[in-house]
Amino acid sequence: MDSKKTGLLELHFAVLLFGGTALFSKLIPLSALDITLLRCVVAASVLALIVKISKQSLSLNASKDYFIAIGLGILVSLHWVTYFASMQLSSVAIGMIAFFTYPVMTVLVEPIVTKTKLKLADVISGVLVLIGVSLLIPEASLGNDVTLGIAIGILSAVLFTARNLLHKRYFSAYSGQQAMFYQSSVAVVFLAPWMSVELNTIEQNVWWLIILLGVVFTAAPHALFTSALRLLSAKTVGLVSCLQPFYGAMLAWLILNEDLALQTVIGGTLVVATALFETQQSHRSNSVKKTA
Repeated sequence: MDSKKTGLLELHFAVLLFGGTALFSKLIPLSALDITLLRCVVAASVLALIVKISKQSLSLNASKDYFIAIGLGILVSLHWVTYFASMQLSSVAIGMIAFFTYPVMTVLVEPIVTKTKLKLADVISGVLVLIGVSLLIPEASLGNDVTLGIAIGILSAVLFTARNLLHKRYFSAYSGQQAMFYQSSVAVVFLAPWMSVELNTIEQNVWWLIILLGVVFTAAPHALFTSALRLLSAKTVGLVSCLQPFYGAMLAWLILNEDLALQTVIGGTLVVATALFETQQSHRSNSVKKTA
């Protein structure tokens, strides 16, 4: 099997596992904060081993990078808590669709950060995403759990967008495993004071689910994703990543028996199709800049 096929298999498997992460919001009977904290304990331990086995350094290049890692870790921890909370309030499919507004948020916010001109196509994409999300909302009241879940999912997307833009600008010199080790470790320290569950009250089957989430659905996909990035173009990685809500919704349908309402399918299709379009446009624009 050639390297590109290997990379594509690794990438699809990583995105499938990222999508499967959402299932644990329903499978683990703990709060979103407790799930995130325990997930990060497991993930940080495994990622430290991966970094050491791959002969990378656990130390950072400069003192200021530790402060950047702390900031990124806080953003990631808040993103993960809101990500799980969104799905606990609504459904896996709706939570993932709300979260996947982040690619369009990125293209709308990045011009402000880089001081470049906002394109009309990006504004239209933003409007289409708003229409897609509005189709998911059962009523315009945060008293409704589904509506509140969508709002929290969008907040998760905002936090993830901020983390990605800051990571790209200040922390891109480090591998995915190194970055996620530090961010997971910071999340453990940051969230620990708010932990609400007593460890000795957690049942054995729940511990197995937490370990599965931390190892197979957090550390493993990050390692696979990093490996795929070395073998495939950024465009391919970006486009395949947009399949995450589809994989997540299908897994929730198969494993959790979650129904997909027609409005959810239509709204989700609008959001994901727009994310696909923006990802493709972004990489095409980058290619033009490189050849200019």
